[in-house]
This record gives sequence, structure tokens and C-alpha cells, in this order.
Amino acid sequence: MARLLDAEEVGRQLRAIPGWRREPLSLRASYRAPDFPTAARLVAELAGEAEAMDHHPDVDLRWRTVTLRCSTHSAGGITQLDVELAHRAHEWAQRLGAVPVEPPTRRMIGLDTTDPGAVLPFWREALGYREATGEDGEAELHDPHGSGPALWFQRMDPPRRERGRFHLDVYLPPEEVEARRERLLGLGGRVADDSHAPSWWVMADAEGNEVCLCTTQP
Repeated sequence: MARLLDAEEVGRQLRAIPGWRREPLSLRASYRAPDFPTAARLVAELAGEAEAMDHHPDVDLRWRTVTLRCSTHSAGGITQLDVELAHRAHEWAQRLGAVPVEPPTRRMIGLDTTDPGAVLPFWREALGYREATGEDGEAELHDPHGSGPALWFQRMDPPRRERGRFHLDVYLPPEEVEARRERLLGLGGRVADDSHAPSWWVMADAEGNEVCLCTTQP
């Protein structure tokens, strides 16, 4: 079985592949081609590379944009196979004139709990998710197929009963956060907490339900 790479190994190698981003269980990137036929050709050429490697990415094609997700499911995360496939995808994108663009918005769900370790196994089984280590070193749950939002656990100390236990995290490019925040304010929302800005802002709707607007960069 291929060896899982740690975050430092992945980060070092991704510096040579513009546009690719590490997520807890996968690598992800999006490319915008000059037109739809070129985007389709990029998928076809990458399919040939994947067959030769016997290692296949998840592919999403929408008009001119191709989004790729590479993960070694048998190993439960990122291996050198994924890095090599990302290299080949980027090389084909360059040949065909496709440029890296921001991948689709990443969304996470946060659950407030006094004891994350006590409830994590329940939610892992309920969702059919796989446990992974987040950027903060804490355990998270991720969809092994890469389609559902991740679930992370926010420790409450002391317990807070005056607010909902679930909230959403929406990850945006830093330059888009302010406009999104202003639109939410215009729709009756409010800033519930800005003490962690510019990393994230906690926004609440008219009834106090919360969403965190998070930047994609620390």
C-alpha cells in the first residue's frame, strides 16, 4: 500500500504545482480552459494518464472549468500517487492553455461540544465519514468521496445553551469576504464576533443562527 504523506511533505511538493491545494484527505485544484472542447480534452488526456498510473481522480466538468480531486482511497489520504497525478494534470493544463482558478467554495459544519472525543465516533458512523487531522491538529470527519461538507468539533468550555450547537463554515478567497459580509448585513444579519478577523468572522441571522465566513489563507 502507498505511504501516506504528512502535511509538510505535501506542502513542500505543492509549491511546484500552482493552483493545487491540500485538504485533509485529498489534493484539489480547478482549471479554466479557453472553451468547452478544450476542457473536455483536458479531462480526456488526464483520463489516459490516470489509466496508465492505475490511479484515478474525481473529476467535475462544468462548461470551461475542470475541478480535480486526488486522493488514495485505499490508504485513507494523500500519497505520492496523488502528487504525481497533480503534476501530470498541471502539465496537460499548461499544454492546452487552461489556467488555475479558485476551486469551488469549501464548506464545513461545526458542532459545539464539551467532549469532542465522546461524540466523534457517533457522527463518524452516522455519516459514514472518515476521521482526519485538521490544520489545527484536531480530529475532523470528512466524506471519503469528497462530496459532503466536513464536520469539525468546537470545544465548549463552559457549555453554552443560549445558541445553536451546529454552525456552518464557508471558506472564501480573502478578497471576497468583505462583499459577502456586507450582503449578509443587508439581509438582516449581524456580526456576532469579529475577534478572529481577518481569519474569520462569525455572522448570525435574525434568529441567531450562525455561519463563519473564513478566509482560505491564514
